[in-house]
Amino acid sequence: MDVQRPAAVARKRRMRRIAYGVIGLAVVVLTTVGLSHLKVAPPSVDAGTVWHDTVKRGPMLRDVRGLGTLVPENIVWIPAATDGRIDKRDVLPGTPVKPDTVLVEMSDPLLQQGLADAEYQLKAAQADHDSLKVKLETALLDQRSTAATVASQYHQDKLQAEVDEKLVKDGLLSDLTFRLAQVKAQESATRNEIEQQRLSVDAENERAQLAAQQAKIDQLQALYNLKKTQVDQLRVRAGMHGVLQLLPVEVGQRVTAGTNLARVSDPTRLKAEIKIAETQAKDVAIGQRAEIDTHNGVIPGHVIRIDPSAVNGTVAVDVKLDGPLPQGAVPDLSVDGTITLERLADVLYVGRPAFGQPKSTITLFKYEPDEKYADKVQVKIGRTSVNTVEVLDGLKVGDEVILSDMSRWDAVDRIRLQ
Repeated sequence: MDVQRPAAVARKRRMRRIAYGVIGLAVVVLTTVGLSHLKVAPPSVDAGTVWHDTVKRGPMLRDVRGLGTLVPENIVWIPAATDGRIDKRDVLPGTPVKPDTVLVEMSDPLLQQGLADAEYQLKAAQADHDSLKVKLETALLDQRSTAATVASQYHQDKLQAEVDEKLVKDGLLSDLTFRLAQVKAQESATRNEIEQQRLSVDAENERAQLAAQQAKIDQLQALYNLKKTQVDQLRVRAGMHGVLQLLPVEVGQRVTAGTNLARVSDPTRLKAEIKIAETQAKDVAIGQRAEIDTHNGVIPGHVIRIDPSAVNGTVAVDVKLDGPLPQGAVPDLSVDGTITLERLADVLYVGRPAFGQPKSTITLFKYEPDEKYADKVQVKIGRTSVNTVEVLDGLKVGDEVILSDMSRWDAVDRIRLQ
């Protein structure tokens, strides 16, 4: 049989439930407020995976770096002097050569026929010259003989006139006979003068005709020499001491005059051609010191040429090597080049971060004194080098900062190192 409970008991139970609810709500509210005031725990970063450096003050060497290759200072392309067909390749690339080393042998029937024709024409002209010389000398000798005869007759007539003059004075000869002798002597003198002039003209004529024939011979000789030189050039020679680098022709190939047949260079005289980023090349100048790392030794040098234009974002800089070449230094060898721009006497500097352009503000994580945490700081940098940057603001001597790429932690201001 059920017994009815008093109303006071039910009221107490309701009050107790309400009190429990209020207490539970208060606990939830207080817990929420407390949690909202707690700081978010910083993310952890493995200290062994980050690259860091300490800020220093002192001299800073400012330089730029680029990749490049060793190239010969003296490169000679050997072109074909005439048209022809490649008959033989006498040497292969990589072979040391001398100036008279034959690299390629060519042939050209038309050129060789032209040489033979030029030789025949030259010999014919020389024969004509010799024949003409004999004829002219014979004619000149005949004229000399005639002139000698006339001169002899002149001297006889002159002598007879002188004898007759004495006889007339002595009264042994008539005056008319003497005058006839004088006329004859004058006539002989005139003939003698004419023959002497004719002899001089004939001698001059001989020289003129022989000179004209000699000019023709000289012309044909020049043509023959040209043809002979062209035929000789069918045997293509190196023309210098060095190494054959390239021979881009094949046996049987037909080439025209001017076609590059071979490339020869002097492997003992090399320079470095370095590609410098166009943003850094503006500070490079002729004469600046440089170092070329061949991966088998470092060679000192200096800048001798800067390309006036940029190609694919880089500027080509030529560096003359001032030291001996290490073993294995050959043309087209890949090298690293470092060019010294200037030496800053007393600046605040640190290792170069993964990101950051000259004269800009960057974000770095700076170690706390206990080196367990690092805080984000704004750092203003100035001039940059290959491995260091100038610090203008945001850091002081002794500060240790992380230089690695920390872009994944851009959303946090503090990290924990472990």
